[in-house]
Amino acid sequence: MNAMPERPHADHHGHDAAPAPTDTPLPPDGPVTLAVHSVPMPELDPPKRSRWTLWLVLLTCAAPVIASYFSFYVLDLRGKAYSDLIQPTRDLPSTLALTDLKGAPVSADALKGQWLLTYVPDRACDTGCERMLFMQRQLREMLGKDRDRLDKLVLLPDDVALTPAQVDALTAHGAPATVLRAPRAALEGWLMAAPGHRLGEHLFLVDPMGRWMLRSPATPEPSPLKKDLERLMRANAGWDKPGR
Repeated sequence: MNAMPERPHADHHGHDAAPAPTDTPLPPDGPVTLAVHSVPMPELDPPKRSRWTLWLVLLTCAAPVIASYFSFYVLDLRGKAYSDLIQPTRDLPSTLALTDLKGAPVSADALKGQWLLTYVPDRACDTGCERMLFMQRQLREMLGKDRDRLDKLVLLPDDVALTPAQVDALTAHGAPATVLRAPRAALEGWLMAAPGHRLGEHLFLVDPMGRWMLRSPATPEPSPLKKDLERLMRANAGWDKPGR
């Protein structure tokens, strides 16, 4: 008689019991080893990184202007400014056709790196013009230890001439002024007189980045103008270089 297959044992609830597990092979003799795999670190999304870099560059470039405006309007000049702060600033045109008094071309970018107290004799240099040139020289000396941070710049429209004595006074005595020629239309497209006045009635301050920032009142007084210059230059103390 054939043997009946053995049925699994039932538990005490009457359910068939699970079959006995088969033997699980044991690991080989010796220490258990684990394989460790490096986990890749997530990388910053290149477009996002590029945007952050762009913002940092823009902030760095804008820092001098922001500092100057903060000093001029927030610290102690709000409501007290003697001069006109130019908003927004006007960049020195890189294409401005400049020549020295001998006719040699001069790059506009060569003027950067220093504060520029600028005067434009917009007609034959009479006594009023000579007074402005004298004030330009005196204002630089009044700055004391900071005077080496300021250059005197005279921009002659191409239809204006100085006398030999005037040129000698500007270039041969004390700290010489930089005297350059430029087309009148180009100068008037960058620097602007106050309404009802001429370019030759003002002094203009250009910062070390080549931005026109300040315009004196017509026929200014030296002492209050000096205070404006000092406050603006103090805000940008690290952005220019003494002597050029």
